[in-house]
Amino acid sequence: MNLNSANINVMVKACRKAAKPLIRDFGEIEKLQVSIKGPGDFVTASDKKVEKILIEELLNARPDYSVLSEEAGEIKNGQEFKWIIDPIDGTANFLHGIPHFGISIGLEKNNEIICGIILDPIKDEIFIAEKGNGSYLNNQRIRVSSRSKLKDCMIFTGGPKNTNNNKDISIEEYKKFSAKVLTPIRKMGSAALDMAYVAAGRCDGFWQRNLNYWDIAAGIILVKEAGGYVTDFKGENKYIKNETILVTNSRINEEMMEVLK
Repeated sequence: MNLNSANINVMVKACRKAAKPLIRDFGEIEKLQVSIKGPGDFVTASDKKVEKILIEELLNARPDYSVLSEEAGEIKNGQEFKWIIDPIDGTANFLHGIPHFGISIGLEKNNEIICGIILDPIKDEIFIAEKGNGSYLNNQRIRVSSRSKLKDCMIFTGGPKNTNNNKDISIEEYKKFSAKVLTPIRKMGSAALDMAYVAAGRCDGFWQRNLNYWDIAAGIILVKEAGGYVTDFKGENKYIKNETILVTNSRINEEMMEVLK
């Protein structure tokens, strides 16, 4: 089964259009690594270029939907529906010429995410989910993994930034998980793709602090529709308010929460 609802089609079209200049810019960014000025301004321009295309495409198709986006902030239209946009999730990877970043769009209806899409433009992988209709990778149904013991699992995390007040806590959490699993903890650099990988069964769990809503919005529905769990560190649905998120295949949820206590 393919997802081809009207909203999904709008999201796919917007992502595909925004990906074209982003792929071209990624080729240029590798050349800019050797420049004296550095690629920082170039990346900012790429972010804004992608965001502009996404917002234009989405609002042209759905002018009464509101928007929340990383660069542009909030655009208030109707109250029922809202697009949640991250034009480049994994900006630091993009900045350094590492081909692991994504375009992320979530669609919220009455404060609940009902659709999500994460496009990895370099690997040409598109993760899509819709409430009640499952999660898909390039039109193939995906499910979370079935591993049930934390020690056998691959776990992802991100951060912490040097400026985070709870940096030391995050480092302690990393040490605790490292002592529990046989495979070293992975830090891939894109929260959106981390969540997509949990949905696809490529990794078994992910935890992180201090993420923004646009980092995780699409991933929330992807994981849930693939059979996984998304909560804060206490097992509640307050991941935005508490700025903690725990994403699992559901089987290791309790073990991971125990580590995070």
